[in-house]
Amino acid sequence: MQDTEVEKKNNMLEGTDSRVYELGYLLVPSISEENLPVNYGNIKELISSFGGEVISDEMPKMLTLAYPMQKVISNIRHKFKTAYFGWTKFMMSTEKVLELKKNLDLDSNFVRSLILKTVKENTIATKKFMRGESYKRPTVKRSTENETAVVINKEEIDKEIDAMVAV
Repeated sequence: MQDTEVEKKNNMLEGTDSRVYELGYLLVPSISEENLPVNYGNIKELISSFGGEVISDEMPKMLTLAYPMQKVISNIRHKFKTAYFGWTKFMMSTEKVLELKKNLDLDSNFVRSLILKTVKENTIATKKFMRGESYKRPTVKRSTENETAVVINKEEIDKEIDAMVAV
């Protein structure tokens, strides 16, 4: 069976057509450190108000953006070079996700947000990658017996460069 058929059967068994989503968002940097937990809590409450269930999340952290982003807030265009980045993984009905996205777009505390379909399992890669015993990095053997050092004459090189440039 295909994955979509399996999902449909699971959803029929549960009686809902809920899916797992991940919300990645950037909050404006003008939010103070004291008010950050309040905004973080508001995001979780907003998801719950649309019938969503938070699976996992991370507190937003300040970071420098790869490029400046703009957003119009109260008819004023603002440019942001830094923002608070956070994410939340949640389960929600597919009909309610669009409504959630509309509310996030209207909120002036969000620079950007993105909602993706994902899986319930933890998909974060570990920081240290361990290679198996079967893999060994190839070694390069260098022989110094047949190699001779070439003496570089700087004056000859300069003459050759001048000759190339003059052409």
